[in-house]
Amino acid sequence: MIEAKDVHFCYANKVEALKGVSLTVKDGEFLAIMGQNGAGKSTFVKHFNGLLKPSSGTVLVDGVETTKTSVAALARNVGFVFQNPDHQLFSETVEDEIAFGLKNFGFQPDAVEKRVTWALELLSLSQYRKTSPFLLSGGERKRVALASVLAWDPKMLILDEPTIGQDHEQKEKLNQFILQLQEQGKTVVIVTHDVEFVAECNPRVVLMKEGKIIAEGVGKEILTNPQALAESSIVLPQIAQVFTKLSSLGFPKNVIDIYEAEKIILNAKESKQLP
Repeated sequence: MIEAKDVHFCYANKVEALKGVSLTVKDGEFLAIMGQNGAGKSTFVKHFNGLLKPSSGTVLVDGVETTKTSVAALARNVGFVFQNPDHQLFSETVEDEIAFGLKNFGFQPDAVEKRVTWALELLSLSQYRKTSPFLLSGGERKRVALASVLAWDPKMLILDEPTIGQDHEQKEKLNQFILQLQEQGKTVVIVTHDVEFVAECNPRVVLMKEGKIIAEGVGKEILTNPQALAESSIVLPQIAQVFTKLSSLGFPKNVIDIYEAEKIILNAKESKQLP
């Protein structure tokens, strides 16, 4: 469990990025943190594995205060995938990149080999095993960074803008993989602007603005709240926009899932509500 209590954070240039943020992320939860650029989202989640320490307030991971332990100790259980993979990658080959963390955490050679192969196959990267990650596309480098963290099987996973550079197929794979992680009891936190991806996944959603949390709740409730979304400079998901317009015909407004939308429309057609 991650507990942030009245967290404030100022950068060296005196910019106050977080202004009294409090939030609890429960074990096994899927959480999306959303908001405009400069809202404090990435700054906030970097406190979850000790990359940043609060100027005041506390952050506890499984009851341990992050200021009282090392980033290395926290990283074993809290995996972090950066928004820009080039801030994370450094090895000569994709294989070496994924193996690095495993070796650093003391995995035996045979376990390293198995975990590397597993991660490569999971993220559709097997063909790039001996390739330099810096020769890959941005989306592929993003998957290498994700594979390098997933390989050591952290209890919690923090993903900063995971869908940037990914096509629809890769986004669907990411969605399915997050569901698998939840089934395994793992905690997943994503920072994202991708409202359509969040609508498909329907996690708990936190909206941030100017270093503060302005709304939080079930995804379906938050993503169909025009006022809260507008305050965070986020547009309604496309399906929610459609059903908002259809509400004048008696349709529900709070629809964000494509499968629910399909079911509602088919039922309406069968009942002659639609031609």
